Amino acid sequence: MPHIIEPASSGRSKCRGCGKPITTGTRRFGERLPNPFGDGEMTLWFHLSCAAYKRPEPFLQILGETSEGVPAREHLEQMAQRGLAHHRVPRIDGAERSPGRMAKCRHCRNAIERGTWRIRIVFYEEGMFTPGGFVHLSCRNDYFETPSVMDQVLHFSSALSDEDQEQLRRASDSDSRSES
Repeated sequence: MPHIIEPASSGRSKCRGCGKPITTGTRRFGERLPNPFGDGEMTLWFHLSCAAYKRPEPFLQILGETSEGVPAREHLEQMAQRGLAHHRVPRIDGAERSPGRMAKCRHCRNAIERGTWRIRIVFYEEGMFTPGGFVHLSCRNDYFETPSVMDQVLHFSSALSDEDQEQLRRASDSDSRSES
């Protein structure tokens, strides 16, 4: 069976990208994969924006085959195209302040200082996202090979308070200005 885009029939499914429930009637993306635990297939559900960010190739495939009205179709397509053009961008899983000095940046290999912003990285393997480390906020442009990742970082940082998200934006802006 091919991948699908359809309205959620109930509010029971959770998005594999962000972990939040997909409310009834909201359009969702279903990625169909072979069931590793038995015969048949399984469907992994995503919000449309989460699918565009984290699963750009299958999302663009079904988007090209779907003539039904997809809200913000052009914007979703642009997000997915960015993920295809920069292969590390779909790994973004949000940002947080480092709780200690144990983690090292995947780009520069230096320790991430306690209390500084870091971007979480995940890898997609066999239908699951597994933790893959962190990147300094200041290393994001070099690691992801594009300066336009903050929308995606903020999208997957919904657990942060409004104040923390604003601080993250300011830290990102100050890093961008210092690199210029």
